[in-house]
Amino acid sequence: MRLLFSGHDYRYAVEQSLLAFFPAERPVYEGEDPHTARIGLEAAAGWATGTTELAMDGRTATGTARMALPAETGPYEAERIRQRAVKLSFFKAAQALTGTTPAWGALTGIRPAKLAAELIEETGSVQEADRVLEETYFVSPPRRRLALECAQAGLAAQRALSPEEISLYVGIPFCPTRCAYCSFVSNSVEKTFHLVEPYLEALLDEIDQAAALVEELGLRVRSFYMGGGTPTTLSAEQMDRLLGHLDRRFGLGRTVERTVEAGRPDTITAEKLAVLRQRGIDRISVNPQSMDDAVLAAIGRRHGGGDIRRAMELVDKAGFPHVNMDLIAGLPEDSPEGFRRSLDEVIGFGTDNITVHTLSLKKGSRITLEGTRIPTEAQVGQMLDYANAALRSAGFGPYYLYRQKYQSGSFENVGWCRPGGTGWYNIYIMEELHTILSLGAGGSTKLVDPPRDHIERAFNLKYPLEYLQRPEKIQKNLARFRAFYENMRNS
Repeated sequence: MRLLFSGHDYRYAVEQSLLAFFPAERPVYEGEDPHTARIGLEAAAGWATGTTELAMDGRTATGTARMALPAETGPYEAERIRQRAVKLSFFKAAQALTGTTPAWGALTGIRPAKLAAELIEETGSVQEADRVLEETYFVSPPRRRLALECAQAGLAAQRALSPEEISLYVGIPFCPTRCAYCSFVSNSVEKTFHLVEPYLEALLDEIDQAAALVEELGLRVRSFYMGGGTPTTLSAEQMDRLLGHLDRRFGLGRTVERTVEAGRPDTITAEKLAVLRQRGIDRISVNPQSMDDAVLAAIGRRHGGGDIRRAMELVDKAGFPHVNMDLIAGLPEDSPEGFRRSLDEVIGFGTDNITVHTLSLKKGSRITLEGTRIPTEAQVGQMLDYANAALRSAGFGPYYLYRQKYQSGSFENVGWCRPGGTGWYNIYIMEELHTILSLGAGGSTKLVDPPRDHIERAFNLKYPLEYLQRPEKIQKNLARFRAFYENMRNS
C-alpha cells in the first residue's frame, strides 16, 4: 500500500496499523501502488487532528481522530498524542473499509500493558482504564483483561523498586542450530565453535569493567538474566567459570532472581544443571516451542518431544525453584489441535511459568525467506483463546505482555505464572521500569530515567567476531552508561 503523509512522518505508527488490518500489504513509499492511504496531521489551537483517506480495490473510506493537546503538554507527551491521532484516524478508516475490528483495536504499540498502567494511574481506577481501552481504542474484552492484569503486575513491580537498582543481562550468542523462525543474533556452534572460548574470555573482561563502574556509581543489581542464543550451549566448565565470575563481581546472591535460559533441550545435561544450581540460579527457561515432532522438524530443531520430556526429568531432579517453558502459536505444520496437545503436556510438567508467544514473521527468518506454510490467523486465534482458558483453569495468571511487528493476526506474547512464579526481569524490561545493563554480543543496554520518563539505548555489537575485534565499542557503551547516570543525578 502506498503511504502518503502530510504534516508528519510517523511511519512506524502507520505501518503497525497497516499490518493489523492488511497483513498481506507492505508499506510503499516510492513508486506506484493501486492501494493508497493518505494520512494527514494538523496540530493547532490545542488539538491534534489526524485524517486518513483509504482507497483499495475500488472502495474508499475516511477516518478522523481529534485529540486534546494542551499548551502545557511536554514534548514527549505531545509527540505521543499526535501519533495517537494519526493511528486512530487510520484505524477508523480501515475499520470502515473492512468492516472488521482487530483484537487489539487501535492499539499498535509493543507494550499495551504500559498504556493500561498509565490509564490506571491517570484515572485512579481499573474500571475507568477499562472504559478508555474500550471506547477510545476499541480493544476487545479478552485483550483488555490481559492488558489490565499485566498493568497491575507492572505497577506492583514498580512500587518495589529503589532508584539505585538496575538489572543485568548477559548474552551468549550461540545455538546448536538456527531455528526457522529465528531472527535473533545467534551463531551455530557447529560453524563457530572456535569462537566460543575467545568470546567467553572477552566477556569476562567486560564484566570486570562493568562491575567496577556499577560499584563506582553506587548502583545495585536487582535481577540477573542470561539469554542468547542458548546459554547452555556452553560447557559445564565454561558456565561455572562465567557464573562464578559474575557472582564475585556483581554479588548475584543479593538479587531477587537469577535466570538462565536453557532453551534448547539438546543442550541440557545433568552436569550443567548441577552447575547452575550450585551457582545459585533459581530460575531456568526450557523452550520447546512445541511438543510435536513434525513441528519441531519443520522449524529446524535437532530434537523431538521425547528429548524435551527427558530434559524436564533432569530439571525436576535438579530442584530449581522456578521453571519457565515457552510455546509458540502459529508454527509451521502446527494446528489448533496440535497446539492444544502441546500446551496440555507443558502444563502437566508442573512448571510455575509458561510463556505463550505468537509467531512473528521476521524478515531474516527462514520461514519468511522460504515461504513456509503456516497456520491461518483464525487458527492462531483459536490457539491463543485455548491457551487463555486452559492456563487460567490451571491456576495461571498473566503478568507480562508484549507485541511484535509482523505477528500473525497482530496478536501478542504473554507470560503466565502461578502464584509466586513471577519473572521480575520480564516485567522490568517490558514495562521499562529501570535500567537494563546488557553485556556481551547481540544485546542492548536500556537506560531508564523514570522521573523524567526518559529512555536511551546503547546497542552492543551484534556478532561474536565483531565483539572480539572491536573492544572500543565496549568502552563507548560503558562511557555512555556513566554519562547517563551522571546527567540524571545532576538534572
